[in-house]
Amino acid sequence: MEVAKPKKNYYPPMHTAEHILNRTMVNIFGCDRSENCHIERKKSKCDFSVPQEPTEDQIKQVEAKVNEIIKADYPVTEEFLNYDEASTKYKLRVGKDENPIIRIVKIGEYDDCPCIGEHVKSTAEIGEFKILSYTYSNNNLRIRFKVYPPEK
Repeated sequence: MEVAKPKKNYYPPMHTAEHILNRTMVNIFGCDRSENCHIERKKSKCDFSVPQEPTEDQIKQVEAKVNEIIKADYPVTEEFLNYDEASTKYKLRVGKDENPIIRIVKIGEYDDCPCIGEHVKSTAEIGEFKILSYTYSNNNLRIRFKVYPPEK
């Protein structure tokens, strides 16, 4: 089975937190998943298209929900679908010829999406999620965030 390889070596805790952030934004704001993310070990950012600037309370709600999911210790699993089946369930950013098999990453029952990156095996491995800052302009909400490893 030929599956796409990551173009970059993402830090698994940060990358998994980005998935949880995306699902949380979809659930709270009804927006699409981020089309523009920059995921790094030290800090990361995601851009979301939302029609109005969120309140400080909404930003705190996002951070709290992401941490709730992390603490729930959900398993992070994968499944593989053929392109045609995946295209009926997900917005794919690749062509069928490039990727006839699509890897779906699942975070418990909370999130599932196509992805080629590395992830933790359980959300509890992420640690604490912190929104460092956010900006809003022209319907674009940019969230800058970091994860802090769990204490041992």
